[in-house]
Amino acid sequence: MIGDKVTVHYSGWLLDGTKFDSSRDRKDKFSFDFGKGEVIKAWDITVGTMKLGELCQITCKPEYAYGSAGSPPKIPPNATLIFEIELFEFKGKDLTDDEDGGIIRRIRKKGEGYSKPNEGAMVEIEVEGRHGDRLFDKRELRFEVGEGENYDLPPGVDKALQKMDKLEESVVYLKPSYGFGSAGKPKFQIPPDAELQYEIKLKSFEKAKESWEMNTNEKLEQGSIAKEKGTQYFKEGKYKRAASQYKKIVSWLEHETGLSDAEEAKAESLRLAAHLNLAMCHLKLKEYSQALENCNKVSSTLDIQECRQECQPVITSFPGRAVIEDVQRVPKWYPLLDW
Repeated sequence: MIGDKVTVHYSGWLLDGTKFDSSRDRKDKFSFDFGKGEVIKAWDITVGTMKLGELCQITCKPEYAYGSAGSPPKIPPNATLIFEIELFEFKGKDLTDDEDGGIIRRIRKKGEGYSKPNEGAMVEIEVEGRHGDRLFDKRELRFEVGEGENYDLPPGVDKALQKMDKLEESVVYLKPSYGFGSAGKPKFQIPPDAELQYEIKLKSFEKAKESWEMNTNEKLEQGSIAKEKGTQYFKEGKYKRAASQYKKIVSWLEHETGLSDAEEAKAESLRLAAHLNLAMCHLKLKEYSQALENCNKVSSTLDIQECRQECQPVITSFPGRAVIEDVQRVPKWYPLLDW
């Protein structure tokens, strides 16, 4: 499918028998993204018809190879070429930040344009969810990216949508950590730690404003909304979703300048709440280093007594001294922790 990572061995000859290139001779397989125009037209057409392990030979007219320009110095203009290609592997694109294989996307139908939905974008999608061969979900939905969990969609779908083009149709394969996790989804009869498959068509979307597109009043207003959403998610035990909301506040207001006294007071209140609540989210997720980093952000703006008062719920939640000793890069926080 379009966008698959394809791995091949190949050799190429001119019609007079001159070999101009060979991955076999280099003992180094060649990889490319299928259907993205990274190789000559003849290759994209040919590889799309091949089976895993197949070895084929093709003859390419100039218009399907390097055309009237050729590829100096080895390939002259208007050259007909012969290739031998062996297909070793093809796999979908890994959409995870850490490339851990948790979200694999294979494009069934290429979309249009270059813009993609961002966090908070309003999207319209058609979606089908499968567990094994069983279809458990089929709907048309309209929602904000990042709010998919409210519509019984797993976090991997939210993540995949941010990589899709308008009108793109893709198949997305989710590992349990990006699906419904260890809890499963009783509503859909999905057991714990299940791998899932979703077919998604992105019908349309409207991007959310980026930080640089918002004025101060919009940032303060959206910050208050994000704080309320984050608090609700936290109460529901959805700590990753809560953290996402609090991170928005930080990104919008951390470096905002030129504020009036009233605006600065409101911005400071939102920043303080965001960092403290982020610390609590990270504690719940056992991400202790990140919890301390957010505490350190608070300590840089308040004196010691204010920090003790504001941060006491966070301080008393740390599981033990060993955690602190593992994160010596935030030593400013040590005086605040009474053991």
